[in-house]
Amino acid sequence: MTPTHHPRLEAREVEMSRPIHWLALAWRDMERCPTPGVMHGLILALTGGALFWYARHDFWWIAAMLSVCMMLAPLLATGLYEISRMLERDEEATLSDTLRVWLSGDTRLGQFGLLLSLASAGWLVCSAALIHWMLPASVYTPADFVRLVVMQPHFGLFEIWVLMSSLMASLMFASTLVTIPLLLDHPTLTLWQAVGTSWRVIALNPFAMACWAALLCLFTALGIGSMFLGLLAVVPMLGHASWHAYRDLVAYDPAAH
Repeated sequence: MTPTHHPRLEAREVEMSRPIHWLALAWRDMERCPTPGVMHGLILALTGGALFWYARHDFWWIAAMLSVCMMLAPLLATGLYEISRMLERDEEATLSDTLRVWLSGDTRLGQFGLLLSLASAGWLVCSAALIHWMLPASVYTPADFVRLVVMQPHFGLFEIWVLMSSLMASLMFASTLVTIPLLLDHPTLTLWQAVGTSWRVIALNPFAMACWAALLCLFTALGIGSMFLGLLAVVPMLGHASWHAYRDLVAYDPAAH
């Protein structure tokens, strides 16, 4: 691994196949301490399922609920990061440890949650503005979106919407890749230092991180597509794997603790 120097941290280069190793380590953590992971998956499965059932006839409510779930997932995963951190130290981890992290009152996590909220709201507003600007008809239901946007015969709206959504998702991925594990692991680190380190990791590992992003999207889609039941396994797996990704991608710096 080739380190790239940061004022306080070092980003590391990893192999393209490294994400598979992170998933394997995640399964090991799930076997050693299954209860917190099941609880995380259950929370997102019940929340996501209830919200989508409530909004199933309104496309824009579904889009808003998707934004909420994408915002909550990284913050909820802090409990799983703490479990993985304790397990790597051979400490006994319990459900109460996740609650301790959630109730820690770390203002940096609150600030980051606000940024995620603004980004999610920005995607929703831009999507609505784009569709309203380019469509002669209005989109109200999921069927309207499929018929008027996805199935339209002419090149344009759907492709631009996908490009815009992909760009915004890429920016969020680059900003969140290792940010929350960094904040959890380095109490004196500022939010902007953590975000900057996350971007440095992306710059050093563009192809490996593209593979990791594709795996995240694939498993998330499988979890949601299984009527949210798959999230019971997907959420803890991706949460624990994200911690091990952080451990590989960012060098440990005792002076930052």
